Amino acid sequence: MIHDELQAILREVFGDENLEMTDDMTAEDVEKWDSLSHINMIVAAEEHFGVRFKNSQIARLQCVGDLKDLIMKKRPDLD
Repeated sequence: MIHDELQAILREVFGDENLEMTDDMTAEDVEKWDSLSHINMIVAAEEHFGVRFKNSQIARLQCVGDLKDLIMKKRPDLD
């Protein structure tokens, strides 16, 4: 559930309907992933899943899988 919803968010943020999200995906894997789109992705995820991330949590994110894990920690009901 989280995977599909997060993939839809990434597709919208990066403007690529064919984007196939993987847990190990990083900014290096997506051409349009820059600092602004990164912020947009985080904000969109927070709004969609009804959570708020601390700056320290955001700073520790290394890949999309880390973001999924963080969402699951904040919303275990979605697992």
